[in-house]
Parts: sequence; structure tokens; C-alpha cells
Amino acid sequence: MADEIKYEYKVVQTLRGTDGLVISKMQKDGWELVEQLPGRLRTTLNFRRPKRPLPWRLIGAGAAVLVVLAAIIVTGVALGDGDEEKDASASSTASGEKPSTTPSADEPTAAEMITAQNDREFAELLKADPCSEANANFATKHEGQTIAFDGSVRHMASYGSDQTRYDFLLGPGDKGPQTTDGPNFKYEDVNTGDLHLAGQQAPATVAVGDKFRFVAEVIEFNTVQCVFRLDPVSTKAR
Repeated sequence: MADEIKYEYKVVQTLRGTDGLVISKMQKDGWELVEQLPGRLRTTLNFRRPKRPLPWRLIGAGAAVLVVLAAIIVTGVALGDGDEEKDASASSTASGEKPSTTPSADEPTAAEMITAQNDREFAELLKADPCSEANANFATKHEGQTIAFDGSVRHMASYGSDQTRYDFLLGPGDKGPQTTDGPNFKYEDVNTGDLHLAGQQAPATVAVGDKFRFVAEVIEFNTVQCVFRLDPVSTKAR
């Protein structure tokens, strides 16, 4: 039994349509896909890989590190369970909150925003692989800064059991659910008021496929789920 292989396990939740990218990335890191459980909006992926033997003198210190990593993984999965199995079909709409037709007072000037027109790095990012390292590099470099881009709503789902708060998955361009290039931008746990809908033709509801000029603050990039989190500043219909 001394030669019995011991495994470590990891559970990853991915947004629909990004399963293959995440599986490929995990396999490159030595993980083996054990089980794939598809949901309406997210897919749960179970991975395992052989544990590497540690020198005895490092086991004590290594144990403490593993405890911390396990806590981080469990916390991440727990936070992602809230909106599992929520309907994100193209007929879904967000309503119940009266939208604001005035841009946020904190919205930066055009000169302060990062756009495809004034930043080559961001222009290339909008066409890149949604799981590429460029996403993490950009998020780290520009955390807290404001970006602006023309995009559309790819998917949306109620946040947990709340019928007035939502998770929005956004993509660059006008293809809505058919978007394949560029980051998986995400607004998490927001209502229509948080979107700061602006413009003379500001809609009363938001639906999958709708096209907007998004202005948002960079929060972080989740390298496991390939999700680029943003905080909405203003949303102008196009």
C-alpha cells in the first residue's frame, strides 16, 4: 500500500460556454477531469491530480499552507453556488427597479477612461482568448481604473433567490450569447439601478442580447473561472 497513489481534488464552476477553455487550462497544470455536471448557467467540474511527495522536514510547514488553500477554494465555491441553475435564456429581462437616466456623478472624464481607441493593450484584450494570461495581467495592472467599451449582454440570471438582483455576463461587440472572443466580463449581484442606465433612449428593462456602451471599474480576473469582474459606472443604450 506504500505505492498507492494519493490524489488532491479541486472543484471548479465555469460559466456556460467556457468549459473547454477551463478544462484545457487545468489539464495543462496536471489536473485530470473526473466529473462534469452541467447546469443551466454554470457547469461544475471535478478534478484530481496525484499528490507530490514532500520531504519530511517540510510536511509541518506544508500542512499549514494546504489548510489556507483549502479554505480559499471552499469559500470560492460557496460564493459561486448562489445563482446555480437560474434561467438565463434570451427572453429573460431585469426589471422591478426604476432605472436612472443620469450618469453617475462619479463617472470619470473621457480622458481618464481606458478605451480601445486610446489603449492598444485594451484593444488587443477585447479580441483575445477569454482565459489568456493577458486578462490577469490587465486586471492587476489597472485594478480600480475605469474602462469603456461597446458590448452586449451574453447571459443573465437572478442572484440567489432575489428577483431584483442579477449576475450579468457581458461581451465585447454586438453578438450577445454568440460572443466568443474577448473577456467574460461580469457584473455580480446588481440591480438595474446599479447599472446607471443613461441616454435619451435608456431602457426600462435589460435583456440578453441588448447592446450598450459599458463604462465600468476594473475589479479582478478569476483565473480558474476565466471571469473578468467589473463594477458598473454607467450603461448607455446603443
